[in-house]
Amino acid sequence: MDSRLVQPNRNYTSLLCYQKALVIYDMTYHFCERFLDKRDRTYDQMLQAARSGKQNIVEGTVDKSSSYEMMIKLLNVSRGSHMELLEDFYDYLRVRKLRLWEAASKEVAAMRRLGTEHSESDFFISLAVTRSDETIANMIIVLLHQAETLTMRYIRHIEEEFREQGGIKEKMYAVRVNARDAKK
Repeated sequence: MDSRLVQPNRNYTSLLCYQKALVIYDMTYHFCERFLDKRDRTYDQMLQAARSGKQNIVEGTVDKSSSYEMMIKLLNVSRGSHMELLEDFYDYLRVRKLRLWEAASKEVAAMRRLGTEHSESDFFISLAVTRSDETIANMIIVLLHQAETLTMRYIRHIEEEFREQGGIKEKMYAVRVNARDAKK
């Protein structure tokens, strides 16, 4: 077992919740560039929510080295940012009287499948370039729901890891006790 108290950073880019958050950011950027005026406050708000959803996963992964609590808090900040973005897309569709895909629709089923099979922004951007604002907004809504599921799954994993291994305080105490006992 590695005796270092603070472990090296885990490669956050391998996390499915991060990969989904990256796609959401890139798709949101594409959407805002195409369909919103840069002077519109919503443009900046949507990009910042998408960015926060991604960046808080990065920060939480690093903070896990010394605080499971901080990691879980930051993953929840990521979730909150994504829910804010989700509401922005719902608002976009509603105020423009555009169609929100029904949860049981063939479009949602197809997008869920694509969201499960692909984690690359380029793939989704290549689909988006020929789609309408209504379609892209709905695509991102499906991706946001998937991100919520993946992030919650990761939080549950982190909670279990904490239960099994403890946090840095327990590790620091054990190191100190072992060092003291070694001197006897």
